[in-house]
Amino acid sequence: MTESQGDTRPKPRWYRRRATLVAAAVVVVVAITVITDLPVHTSRASDISVEQGVMAELNPDLAPCAYAVHEALGIWGDQLAHTLSAEDEKESGSLLSDDQQACSFTDESIYDLSNIEVPGSPAGKDLGDLVATSVLWTTSDALKAIEAVQTLMVSPQDGSALTSLDKAEDAMAADRAAGLRELDRADQVLDTKLPRPDMPAMPTPKTN
Repeated sequence: MTESQGDTRPKPRWYRRRATLVAAAVVVVVAITVITDLPVHTSRASDISVEQGVMAELNPDLAPCAYAVHEALGIWGDQLAHTLSAEDEKESGSLLSDDQQACSFTDESIYDLSNIEVPGSPAGKDLGDLVATSVLWTTSDALKAIEAVQTLMVSPQDGSALTSLDKAEDAMAADRAAGLRELDRADQVLDTKLPRPDMPAMPTPKTN
């Protein structure tokens, strides 16, 4: 289990280049895939227990970023609807900065997410794919959405940021669907129902 984000934990500043983070995410995905490709013969009951343990690690690690991107999109939605108070708008910069960190590799939960160990059983391979998808959903899709909102809160008509936000929202939806398919495959292998990943459908702020 990972620590929830507490007020006493120092929040490292965002300073890494995107190319470095994207490369790191790719390395993580490849590593997860390689590890879970190794065959291990275990009983169904043992598989179910282990995979439940994987999900018990995965969801708490996903939760801070899931909350962060939902908050960021909510802030932008309120801004578009002209329901964001002056005080809330003033505080939005700090909130969005925290949201950005929650979905980056500088965050402890994301670090833990990228280091989840998945067994090399048939169902484990599917969960390994789910963990890899979760890393992309957080450190690529959600992070890009938050960064686009940060730009839009300063420059609401920024065409590049609007396009980036649209693409990020599409990517979040696509990777969420991929993750659910991977979970379904694991369920079929084990003939069970594992907990769903904490990658909820996100609100889509309307620009019109």
